[in-house]
Amino acid sequence: MATAVKRRKYSKYDTIPFPMYDGSAARQLEQEEVLRPRPLVRPRERAVVRPKVRVREAGIVSPFAVVGFLAVLVFAVLLLFSYVQLAVISDQVVSLRSDLTGLKTEEAKLRAQYELAYDLESIEQNLTDSGAMVKPQNGQIIYVDLSEPDSVTYFQQEEATGVEGAVESMHSIFTEIVEYFS
Repeated sequence: MATAVKRRKYSKYDTIPFPMYDGSAARQLEQEEVLRPRPLVRPRERAVVRPKVRVREAGIVSPFAVVGFLAVLVFAVLLLFSYVQLAVISDQVVSLRSDLTGLKTEEAKLRAQYELAYDLESIEQNLTDSGAMVKPQNGQIIYVDLSEPDSVTYFQQEEATGVEGAVESMHSIFTEIVEYFS
């Protein structure tokens, strides 16, 4: 069931408040107000005139400015020389490294020749043939057993016990401390 909704009529908006308004947004111009094209008139161009400015006379150059510019010039020259020296030193490093690699290969060759020249077996053969050296016999070989822990034994030394031992050990500790700090 649908109820009809009555629309209220607003009396306020029913009448046009202005008698000239016909409902259009465009304005109606009257006959006298019709726009007529106007001739184009260029605005006058004004000649550009430079303003008269008073120019200050050239003054004396500040000695601090001269000294500053000379200092900057000296530092720039020193920087340039340091870059030149750096380039020369880096070239020297490169040449020295190449010399080093050549010398290392030459060292390896010379070591190999040295080891071949002094072959221990040939030296032993020459000395045993001449009789200047003799090979050790079984009776001349002594084996030392190092499997036991290290120990030290003092021979011909009396060990003091009791009060005498304590006094003697205190005396030795005191003398060692004095020797350490003196």
